[in-house]
Amino acid sequence: MSRCHSLESVTPALSIQPLNFAAKDPGVGGWQPLLDQARAADAAGIDRLVVSDHVILGENLEAYGNPKLGGMEGGRQPTGPDGHWLDPLTVLSMWAALTSHTRLMTGILIAGLRRPANLAKTTATLDVLSEGRLDLGVGVGWQREEYEANGVPYEHRGARLDQTLEICQTLWREQRAAYRSDEVNFQKIHCMPKPLQPGGVPLWISGTLNPNVLRRIVRFGTGWIPWGPDAMNPVAGLARVREALETAGRDTAGFQVTSYLRVATEPDGSIDIDKTLASVPAMIEAGITDLRATLNLPAEFTAAQDILSPLVESFRKAAGR
Repeated sequence: MSRCHSLESVTPALSIQPLNFAAKDPGVGGWQPLLDQARAADAAGIDRLVVSDHVILGENLEAYGNPKLGGMEGGRQPTGPDGHWLDPLTVLSMWAALTSHTRLMTGILIAGLRRPANLAKTTATLDVLSEGRLDLGVGVGWQREEYEANGVPYEHRGARLDQTLEICQTLWREQRAAYRSDEVNFQKIHCMPKPLQPGGVPLWISGTLNPNVLRRIVRFGTGWIPWGPDAMNPVAGLARVREALETAGRDTAGFQVTSYLRVATEPDGSIDIDKTLASVPAMIEAGITDLRATLNLPAEFTAAQDILSPLVESFRKAAGR
C-alpha cells in the first residue's frame, strides 16, 4: 500500500454512500452492515466511500425542501426527528481501520458546527491514520436547529464555515500558526500531526453556485459537490466554476466535481450494468471526476462484494482506466 494517496492526477472515481442513518434504532449489532459494506467496497475496488452528517434533528423537517433555507426543491428528509444518525468522522475512522485503499469522504460535513482547532486536529489525525485517504466535503446545511443547539448563529453560517476552513488550513499548513479575527485570535500555535496529504486534507465545497459558494470554492476548494438545481446540471455549473478559478489565477487542472450516476435495474432488482454505465464516458469527457452510485446493498460482506466487483470492473473499462 502506498504511503500517500495523491490527488495530483485525477483518475475518474466510482463512489458509493452507505447509509449511516436509520429511521429507528437498528438494535444491538444493527450497524454491522455499515462496516461490512465498507469492507466489501474496499475489496471490490470502489474508489471512494461517502458518509453524511446531522448532529441533531429538530421537528421542522419540511425545511429540507426549501431552497431559500439551503434545502433541495421537492426534497424530503429521509428520517423523522428521532432518526438515528451516526457521526460521520467516527464512521470514517471505523472505515479507515477496516479498509486499505478506498478514499473516505464526508458528503457533507456541516463544518461550521465544529470548533475549528478541534476539527483540524481530528481530520489531520484521521488523514494520517488512513495513510492520506481523507476528503472533506463541507457545506452550511439547511437546518436552523443544528446551529441553535450548538450556539452558532444560523444567519452567519456561511461566514462561520469560511472561518472554520481558513483556521483548519492554517493549522494544517503552518508549523507556527497564527490567526486573527473578531472571534479567534492565536499565534505561535503548533498543531501536530499535520495531514499526510500535501497542503492539508482536500476540501470539496458543496452548494448551489451563488456568489458566496463560488467564492468559497475558489478560495478553498479542491472539488465541488453540486446542490440544488446545479445538481441537475453539474456540467453547466462546472463551466462557471472553471471560469471563476481562472479569473482568480487558479489552475483548473485536477479540480474535481461529483455527480450522481443513475442506477438502472433489471426486473428482478439486480443492477443493469450496461445501462447504468452507458453515460460514464460522456460524463467523464464533460469533466465529472467522481461518479456516485446509490445502491441498495446486501448487509452481508460476500453478497455485497459479489454485486460491487463486476460493477467496478465494468466502470473501469467504461472510464478508460
